[in-house]
Amino acid sequence: MTFGHQPVALRRAVTGRERIVIRRARGADSDALRRLADLADRPVPPVPVLLAEADGDLVAAVSTRTGSIVSDPFVASDDVVAPT
Repeated sequence: MTFGHQPVALRRAVTGRERIVIRRARGADSDALRRLADLADRPVPPVPVLLAEADGDLVAAVSTRTGSIVSDPFVASDDVVAPT
């Protein structure tokens, strides 16, 4: 993985991760997705939604229909939501 010109603090935060999982949101994820959206002060993205989990914690969600993103403002998430 290449981080380019990312700040050193971000590189340290994301390179220490053991596991990143990208998966489709299920009905059982609705509460966690709502908490993430509330934390980010944004609406829940329209379905269908992909979730990004880092070491078991939900850090971001993206609508595959609209591209809208919600991410935890207190966790480095550029590595899972940045366009390639």
